[in-house]
Amino acid sequence: MELPTLATPAPFAVDTSCQCKAPHEKLTIAQAHLGTPVDRPVRVYADGIFDLFHSGHARALMQAKNLFPNSYLLVGVCSDELTHKYKGFTVMNEDERYEALRHCRYVDEVITDAPWTLTPEFLEKHKIDFVAHDDIPYSSAGSDDVYKHIKEAGMFVPTQRTEGISTSDIITRIVRDYDVYARRNLQRGYTAKELNVSFINEKKYRFQNQVDKMKEKVKNVEEKSKEFVYKVEEKSHDLIQKWEEKSREFIGNFLELFGPDGAWE
Repeated sequence: MELPTLATPAPFAVDTSCQCKAPHEKLTIAQAHLGTPVDRPVRVYADGIFDLFHSGHARALMQAKNLFPNSYLLVGVCSDELTHKYKGFTVMNEDERYEALRHCRYVDEVITDAPWTLTPEFLEKHKIDFVAHDDIPYSSAGSDDVYKHIKEAGMFVPTQRTEGISTSDIITRIVRDYDVYARRNLQRGYTAKELNVSFINEKKYRFQNQVDKMKEKVKNVEEKSKEFVYKVEEKSHDLIQKWEEKSREFIGNFLELFGPDGAWE
């Protein structure tokens, strides 16, 4: 199978039809670390929601892609229906999340509408050798760890989470600074209806924007006033200095003319 270049997005699984022609023999992790088995790459699978795709997601996929010397990374993305049922509402819809994954440089193939819990049938269909995910037990859908059976089968390979960044963190920032973002988008032309902002809040935000504009104007006037005063002071200093020089010159000339030894005598 010819792999796509980085100039094109990763294909969807339905487009590849799992074009793995070599015999799919079960591998151990030790065998996979040795290199290319039976003339084919190690097929590594990583799944998730990937809402508001960020660097933490990309780093996890980078680790999954580089687990073995020669690997083919399949990424499963859960649908809106499954995600809203088991985890909650998403910011990006499923099509947006699929497309975000297709344009990550570490992804070789995207599997849409991925299952919440991996079944033997799914693993066989996509000829998956190993599943990559962080090692923290992921409790969901009535299970203490949805990857428990994968770990027991020796098919689980852990990746490390990136501290300080997650979809929840990003959403928390947006909620915390909601007023700032709402005001900014009203200024950019979005309507109150599009932002789900009430009539009263819309008027409040627009008033705050006008106040901020007025503050900015006052600040600009103050800065220009300071600049004007500075120039006046600078010119005044130059004028005084020139006046002092002329005064000394005048006094010197006066003394030369009218002093005791002056020319007048």
